[in-house]
Amino acid sequence: MRLAIIGAGSMAGEHAKHFRALDGVEVVAVCDLDDAKARAFAEAHDIPEAHSDLTAMLARDDIQAVSNVTPDGVHKATTLAAIAAGKHVLCEKPLATNAADAETMAAAAREAGVINMVNLSYRDAPAIQLARELVAEGRLGRVMHVDASYRQSWLVSDAWGRWDRDSQWLWRLSEAHGSKGVLGDVGVHILDFASFPVGDIAAVTCRLKCFDKAPDNRIGEYRLDANDSALMQVEFAGGALGTVQATRWATGHHNSLALSIHGDRGALRVDLDAARDRVQVCLGEDVHPARWTELTAPPTPSIYRRFIDGIESGVNDQPDFARGAALQRVLDACFDSDAQGRSLALTTGEPAERQPA
Repeated sequence: MRLAIIGAGSMAGEHAKHFRALDGVEVVAVCDLDDAKARAFAEAHDIPEAHSDLTAMLARDDIQAVSNVTPDGVHKATTLAAIAAGKHVLCEKPLATNAADAETMAAAAREAGVINMVNLSYRDAPAIQLARELVAEGRLGRVMHVDASYRQSWLVSDAWGRWDRDSQWLWRLSEAHGSKGVLGDVGVHILDFASFPVGDIAAVTCRLKCFDKAPDNRIGEYRLDANDSALMQVEFAGGALGTVQATRWATGHHNSLALSIHGDRGALRVDLDAARDRVQVCLGEDVHPARWTELTAPPTPSIYRRFIDGIESGVNDQPDFARGAALQRVLDACFDSDAQGRSLALTTGEPAERQPA
């Protein structure tokens, strides 16, 4: 399997590392509009060819698949070009910056018959896979309440670098540079993390806020206007209510995902800071004394492995572009809800009959 990477930023380096670790996979090319950046990336990751012309790279018959690690705003154009060239595509999240574009991408991949996946990387955590199994088996009974959070602190901590000096962070704070803020960047992860085990989100109420971060909220060419905190109240298709939050201001948390699911017969908790393969459960007779025990989830393959396996088998694994489009519909509803100050149902965009509380 010969694969190319589109984009030469820091996250592209993660893709290169993971794919190169897989037996039978060769990363043979990288493409970036910045030719010098592409060449430096190729040298750093021992990739034979560097391109600055995407069309030329996609015309190569020796490349079967691409990993698209470009900024959000160009996912659509670059992915559609890859699909048109007959390449299988793993695309970074969010799939697009609006639902219409995401649905166009999903339809194009389906019609072309190429394997398509969205890099919702926290699906790789064994704990969330076990959580889904427990809910599906009815171990929690009827799900009633859900809490989910994604907390980062890179706006107050320099552990990942200086956000106010580095373009890899600054573009994420600027709508003009294609950012949909914390909601689009990591909110998509926590919405998937919550709804993967519980089921589709049917209605949402959302509040977004962009805090002042610099004089006139501008640093060089970057207007710092993208949201950096998001609070959501959601109602799931099965009737459960939930709270979902994402922020870059969670001082004391570098990159923390947590989920709790409460049913009428039991509950579970996942905290990826504590362990990626552990699920705490309160089930059966333990419900009455509110006693929690811990389960260890079996290992699960990474999305990189599953993407390659899908190409080899011809069977498209999850999360696919259709899932990416479904999540984008939720994100769009969040932006609309914040702008309109009301709850929105996902099916119609009209006010929800029952307001999430």
